[in-house]
Amino acid sequence: MGNRWWRCFAVSAAGIMLVLPQTSRAQTSYTSTQPESPPPARSRSQQPPALQAESVYAPPEPAREIDAANEGGVNFNLDVLFMSDYIWRGIDRSESGGAEDSPNLMFDAKISFNAGRYPHPFIGIFANVYDSDPESRFEEIRPYFGFDWNLRPFLFTVGYNSYIFPDRDQFNTAEVFVNCKLDDSYFFRTEQPILSPYLFAAYDFVEGKGVYLELGISHDFVIEDTNFTLTPQAHVAYVNSDHIFAQPTPPVTDPAFQFSKTGPDTGFQHWQVGIVMTYKLNDLINLPRRWGAFDLKGYLFYTDGIDNDLRSSTELWGGVGISFSY
Repeated sequence: MGNRWWRCFAVSAAGIMLVLPQTSRAQTSYTSTQPESPPPARSRSQQPPALQAESVYAPPEPAREIDAANEGGVNFNLDVLFMSDYIWRGIDRSESGGAEDSPNLMFDAKISFNAGRYPHPFIGIFANVYDSDPESRFEEIRPYFGFDWNLRPFLFTVGYNSYIFPDRDQFNTAEVFVNCKLDDSYFFRTEQPILSPYLFAAYDFVEGKGVYLELGISHDFVIEDTNFTLTPQAHVAYVNSDHIFAQPTPPVTDPAFQFSKTGPDTGFQHWQVGIVMTYKLNDLINLPRRWGAFDLKGYLFYTDGIDNDLRSSTELWGGVGISFSY
């Protein structure tokens, strides 16, 4: 009996040894027919240098510290100009006293508040210092306020001007104004505007009792690889029932300011062409823009009248200026 069990065990063990290799070969044959999972794709940066395709474009340059700008909610602008004449809407304000082309020193300071998609309020003051003025060296002081609203492709500016002429109180006046500028890059599908046409309208509700309209265009020519920008400009003006532009009745003792409340005061009043040259100074003085942007500017204009019954001046004038914005 015992020998028979041993013989059965031996036969069974031999059978198992014969079956196991066949099963292993069958499993190996089965698994080899299954598709292998593809290896994870390598990113461009992980590929060997020999397999990376070269781009025809230069790699993007890292942002320079000097290019950083103030992106806060409050912005400040200051313009200081030294001009041969002070031309205000076609009228030479420096005609009273002094020699031809007596210098004018102008200041324009403005604080604006960034309100996101809502109107951006601003407040500012303009002053003209004319040393040759026989009445007051501070010839004009003009506080103003308003708001800018970018509703692309339109940029609206609405505001109020108060004109103060020291020692000429009889000419003090005030106006409300609106300027509508068209961003024509929206229609031309360009990165920068082409003509930037604008329409400016002002209503003098104190002395002039009338409307001043101005239609103009401009374009920025950025000179590549330099800090220069050339901006040619042109505009034409029309007045409607605005006494400020009526020729004064004799005797005329203050030609820069005198006007008539009874003479012709409607029609095309003046036209003007010119160019503004801007040179960005930050790179030159190695000053990061986060501390503010400094620009050196040059101005050259020609102004001429249209209707001889209206006040206007014929002048070739210009000057230089420094602009600071933060």
